[in-house]
Amino acid sequence: MTLAVEVRLDSGVPPYEQVRLQVRAHVAAGRLRAGDRLPTIRALAADLGVATGTVARAYRELESDGVVVTRRRTGTVVAEGTPREDAGVRAAAERLVTVARAAGLPDDAVLEAVRGALLAERG
Repeated sequence: MTLAVEVRLDSGVPPYEQVRLQVRAHVAAGRLRAGDRLPTIRALAADLGVATGTVARAYRELESDGVVVTRRRTGTVVAEGTPREDAGVRAAAERLVTVARAAGLPDDAVLEAVRGALLAERG
């Protein structure tokens, strides 16, 4: 499978975190399912034009989060029992993206709005 991940070097988000967040999003959306194999560290790093250590850190953090498991012979695969997002949350996110696109907002602005809402909810 081809993993659709993009790293923007001009972003304020570190490249390893961009990879981690995008893999989690693919799992949450069901585009990656339990047992699906991720590209090797070396292959993904080459595709993205980043250092292997960048992808290795993303994979380590994903493994620490329980999203993936790494095995010697099978490589890195999506873990069993990885939770998918709630259908209602997914629908709300899609509506947010539609509204944001119509308003001409860049992705970074949308993400900042969501982060702000999450922080405000914590009180």
